[in-house]
Amino acid sequence: MTRYSKQVRNSINYSRIICQTITVSRYPPREYFILTDAGKPVFISRPGGTDQDNMASTVGVMQALISVFLDDGDKLRCINAGRTRITFLLRSPLYYVCASSWGEPESVTRAHLEYLHLQILSIVTATQLRRIFERRTNFDLRRLLNGAESFMSSLLDRLESDLSMTTASLHCLKMDPNLRKRVADTLVPHSKIKDILYVILIAKDKVVTLIRPRKHSIHPADLHIILNTLNSPSILNSPASASWIPFCLPKFDPSGFVNAFIAFLRKDDTGVKADVALVCITRGGDFEAVRGWCETVITRLKEEGTLHALVDALESRETEYSVSELGIPGLRHFLYKSRAQVQVTLPSYEDPYDSTQERRRLVTLYQTLHDAIHARSGQEGPLKLQYIRTDTESVMGWITQPFELYIALSPRLPKSAAVGAANAVARWVKKEESRLFLQNAPVF
Repeated sequence: MTRYSKQVRNSINYSRIICQTITVSRYPPREYFILTDAGKPVFISRPGGTDQDNMASTVGVMQALISVFLDDGDKLRCINAGRTRITFLLRSPLYYVCASSWGEPESVTRAHLEYLHLQILSIVTATQLRRIFERRTNFDLRRLLNGAESFMSSLLDRLESDLSMTTASLHCLKMDPNLRKRVADTLVPHSKIKDILYVILIAKDKVVTLIRPRKHSIHPADLHIILNTLNSPSILNSPASASWIPFCLPKFDPSGFVNAFIAFLRKDDTGVKADVALVCITRGGDFEAVRGWCETVITRLKEEGTLHALVDALESRETEYSVSELGIPGLRHFLYKSRAQVQVTLPSYEDPYDSTQERRRLVTLYQTLHDAIHARSGQEGPLKLQYIRTDTESVMGWITQPFELYIALSPRLPKSAAVGAANAVARWVKKEESRLFLQNAPVF
């Protein structure tokens, strides 16, 4: 076990990590690996390119380690090698591995690997995957995933900082509730349009509104797969203003595909993208009828001034807010999750969290709190409240029946002040919830 640990640690650029300065090495790029149970590489995120011989050696050691434990009727979960933790997730016929030196809980990197698995299933369904490897156990899956690397890389970028993914939530755009209602009313499909599953308007990577069938809610993981697909370079940088994209929503149906009509809305007639996209998910039916209906919706949004009002709100930054608006002494940042709505809200990242390194540190602290109050890494039980003080801030996580709250404050404040600040944040969010959250969206 010790010999294997050293081989894996050395294979994942551990020496490079510890030779960097402390400022740079504090959050070195995580490394992700996907391989088949026959030991064939599928995807590697290693920064700075890949050395084929080193890659083959690394994957071979990982596959051997996993096999040793499986032969003993056990599953390898993680290896701690100095500052580096190597996390394993087995989803036969694929194995997922993450090497990280960030100091986050094991549950965080395990969730990252679960999302990678869902991203794979969005491209090759669970049924297809099983049948392929039943026929050929040594199949090279890279042939089927050719061109999908951008989706994987985009997902990993999102996982680094997107706290709505950490908390399995939707992140909705802050906006005037009357404007949100105008948008939603325009997006409700009429009865002649069949097989529509979801209609979503997205602005700046946040949900404006989401229309769904009366008896079916979207799983947050499926929504994040949709958002990642939408924001992958191959889609985002496409010259086409609208397109059909087939993919699988694993939480909805891991064995089949849906089709998404994606239209990037233009600002007036300038041809400039307005950071707004219409996404219509359908299970089949008449593509031309759905496309025609979507084009009618876009025309209405423009002619009725709804799109113009939304773009104005985005450009004036009315859709963002600062922690200073709350007027709470010592409060630096917070993350609030409405448990009933399964939605999160958080202010913009400002000083001292306006640099990438400091933001990563705060996100990691929030993830540590989240892990503790949910007992995600094998703790004896969940906690109602968790408080951590560092040299640079104090953070607190608090879970109640209606909400989860994570706050960052000045380290000079006493713990009693942290509790008072948390209550003040909860009151402010309650007062502003009609702007912060998507409520009472139409169904069909």
